[in-house]
Amino acid sequence: MPIVVLISGTGSNLQAIIDAKNNDNLPVTIRAVISNRKAAQGLIRAQQAGIATATIEQTQYASREDFDAALQQCIDKHKPALVVLAGFMRILTDAFVDHYQGKIINIHPSLLPAFRGLNTHQRALDAKVAEHGTTVHFVSRELDGGPAIIQAKVPVLANDDKASLTERVLQQEHQILPYTIRLIAEGRLVYANNNIYLDHQQRLEPLQYPPAENKHHPLPL
Repeated sequence: MPIVVLISGTGSNLQAIIDAKNNDNLPVTIRAVISNRKAAQGLIRAQQAGIATATIEQTQYASREDFDAALQQCIDKHKPALVVLAGFMRILTDAFVDHYQGKIINIHPSLLPAFRGLNTHQRALDAKVAEHGTTVHFVSRELDGGPAIIQAKVPVLANDDKASLTERVLQQEHQILPYTIRLIAEGRLVYANNNIYLDHQQRLEPLQYPPAENKHHPLPL
């Protein structure tokens, strides 16, 4: 399955996708990695893996609409079946989201719908929640509000600070993003009419990672 990955920073989730492709036979072709920041370390990761890269900087455009139009044009040149937001730090316009409806996913560092937006780990600590984690979801017009596909939870420990909690959540991100991409690439996970179907059965709640085996459709770890 051809994909395009959008990044803004270090690209550790991008690296997880690359590693899954190389080591675990993730059935995708990463046709391009696109960043809105030319200094993003993830661009170097992509180049080292022989993946085409591009930078579309928002400072070069007069409006969000103009930026998104340029980004869309760049993505569409590569004809992806799926667009993956892997740490892409931009709020996208409705027109952009509508163009890729059902074909664009995002990974967010919280158990949505809790802690939408930024600074999720510190907010979780401040709220003194018992569990925190990460969610992969389809992108909708609502910020961090599209249908959740899968979540991975971590306990919030008594001695946690922002750095330690961030690191443990990030380890889970590196698991669930390639896993979600695999489900989509293999045709097992389908988005239709704002609903998610796994193995032809509607999912009313997000999957939990690692998933329990289903006797009819075992989910590989």
